[in-house]
Amino acid sequence: MQNHILSIILFTPLVGALVLLFVPKENKDAIRWIANVFALGGFLISLPLVPMFWAQRFEPGFKFIEGAPNNWIPSIGAGYVIGIDGISFLLIMLTTLLGWISILSSWTAIENRVKEYYVWFLILQTGMLGVFMALDFFLFFVFWEAMLVPMYLLIGIWGGPRRLYAAIKFFLYTLAGSVLMLLGILFLYFHHHGMTGVYTFSLTALYETAPKIYSDPAYGPTIATLLFFAFFFAFAIKVPMFPFHTWLPDAHVEAPTAGSVILAGVLLKMGTYGFIRFSLPFFPDVLTHTKVRGWMIALSIIAIIYGALVSLMQKDMKKLVAYSSVSHLGFCTLGIFALNSAGLSGSVLQQINHGISTGALFLIVGILYERRHTREISEYGGISNVMPVYATITMIMFLSSMGLPLLNGFVGEFTILQGTFMENWRWGAWAVPGVVLAAAYLLWLYQRVFFGTVTNPKNEKLHDLTPREVLTFVPLLVMAFWIGLYPKPFFQILEQPVNKIVADVQTVRVDANINAAAQPETVIEPSAVKATNDHPVAMQLAKSNPAKSQPVKGNR
Repeated sequence: MQNHILSIILFTPLVGALVLLFVPKENKDAIRWIANVFALGGFLISLPLVPMFWAQRFEPGFKFIEGAPNNWIPSIGAGYVIGIDGISFLLIMLTTLLGWISILSSWTAIENRVKEYYVWFLILQTGMLGVFMALDFFLFFVFWEAMLVPMYLLIGIWGGPRRLYAAIKFFLYTLAGSVLMLLGILFLYFHHHGMTGVYTFSLTALYETAPKIYSDPAYGPTIATLLFFAFFFAFAIKVPMFPFHTWLPDAHVEAPTAGSVILAGVLLKMGTYGFIRFSLPFFPDVLTHTKVRGWMIALSIIAIIYGALVSLMQKDMKKLVAYSSVSHLGFCTLGIFALNSAGLSGSVLQQINHGISTGALFLIVGILYERRHTREISEYGGISNVMPVYATITMIMFLSSMGLPLLNGFVGEFTILQGTFMENWRWGAWAVPGVVLAAAYLLWLYQRVFFGTVTNPKNEKLHDLTPREVLTFVPLLVMAFWIGLYPKPFFQILEQPVNKIVADVQTVRVDANINAAAQPETVIEPSAVKATNDHPVAMQLAKSNPAKSQPVKGNR
């Protein structure tokens, strides 16, 4: 089983979708049970991966690799190759958990076209898992595009009044980014053939040749920068980063509750995952350029502040949570472009935290919407008097989302800000107000909806959470407290892949610093050698990868 554990996890939801095709559409209860069984089964099947991966967490490279390069479509060099490291492992576990919770939350929410709904949701689940597992660029792109159609249909068929507008906007934005990424993939593919004589989409092979484009006389920094931005637009739209975020509020507001949960919890993470898996290893020279990096940091900080300020102005609860995602994911991209271990580890952990907390927030909004069919904040007040269990769970998840110590959000945000301050204290100072604004819009929302007396007669007889609804929150509450109280295992899982990425990027930074300081035929004094080796970047690199950080010799 261990040799094929990833394939089993990957295709379990797809098998469920195929089984549902043979169930009569009139038998809605059977369809719901089968879909939930396969969703829960997908999560349970992924649990053995935890001890398996834990035993290998400090080993370098990808783990549980299946397949071989060029074994799928040999004529073009495409292969079915899947594998994971600590980053993709955490995202896969988040996907299987939220996939099950989303499908469970749909039990009473979906009444029309029930069969089609669950079939597309399970197909979407397979597509998302494939993105995090693929180690072949062609296979990755297939999964990347395959998940676009199910999400489009979930919004367009089962969404709100403006569902077609939101679905088409989501589709066009994402497709535009995908086209640019495809052009970038093809360039890397042909460049690799030009250097090695081999046509392949293997990621491990492209990791060796893609960074050389920057120093290749035939292409140089200009082409490398254009390639970086081809991938950047695809991933920035998916995150989404400011100013590519305008599709997100519409998609969230119009999507069904489960669609919003999986969109915020998993789909948005594919953008940040793309930056980490592709942009950083492929284009380290571009990312370490002062202007490029400065723009990435600036866009992240703008997203943090802008998303929080717009959230404060919202009258619709779901749109408020949607804009809060723009702000929270701004922290994630800020950690990535800090380009150090603390920032990158905090970013990945905050991506997991965002999936847990914001997924719970969309479930919370969906529960009220099912009972009252309105998300207007002004329609509520005093809800804690009639739904005390619901109010308690909501308060915990609000505190988690705003980053209260002892809950998951605090660990991720603190680590990101630590990494940011290590690079430039001004970046951290500009980002910190986002934490304060998050507390402001969440606590103000809670005050208006839950505190006081019941002023609207329509709210007086609202029933509290059912056992099924409580069950959807239990694993999210457990994870929120676990990460908040004892995050050490998560940092250990991330340690090896994060240090590898950071070491490769910082090697470029140190080389650039040395080349800028050293002149041809110039003798470097011993004091200058010591100063170079005492540079903070060089010191951190020496700790993470001693073999690549040797003292600078004189007379370079």
